Amino acid sequence: MARKKPFSPEEFKFLYSQVPRLVVEIVVKTETGVVLTLRKDAAWNNLWHLPGGTVFYQEYIEDAIQRIAQEELSITVTKQQLLGYSEYYSEVKQRGFGWSVGLVFLCTANSPLPSENEEGEEIKIFDYIPDNIVEEQKKILNQVLSM
Repeated sequence: MARKKPFSPEEFKFLYSQVPRLVVEIVVKTETGVVLTLRKDAAWNNLWHLPGGTVFYQEYIEDAIQRIAQEELSITVTKQQLLGYSEYYSEVKQRGFGWSVGLVFLCTANSPLPSENEEGEEIKIFDYIPDNIVEEQKKILNQVLSM
């Protein structure tokens, strides 16, 4: 099943070259660490990152959390709390445009995690911050791993 995408690549670039993009990121904390996925996309390719994605027009935040958990982790989650936000200043360097703002939510998994998602991205639990990670996510991961 392909991920739902509301825009063509051209529309995505046109829109998010002019306004910030709102994204939801989920921090799934387990007894042994935090769940990350390995990017297989042009932006931040081969870097570990928090599962996340664009909030669609007229989509409730809770619905976006569940959609992203399903798309990126093939699970449902229970939202615990809003941890804060991340601003992706490196997105311009990575994509050539953009500045996403991510709402970061602490969640728990409602079922076991698979080893990869439907797009072939590896899923792994970390009890440390890997070297090859999206830079802006280090701060929130330090916070969560010390909880």
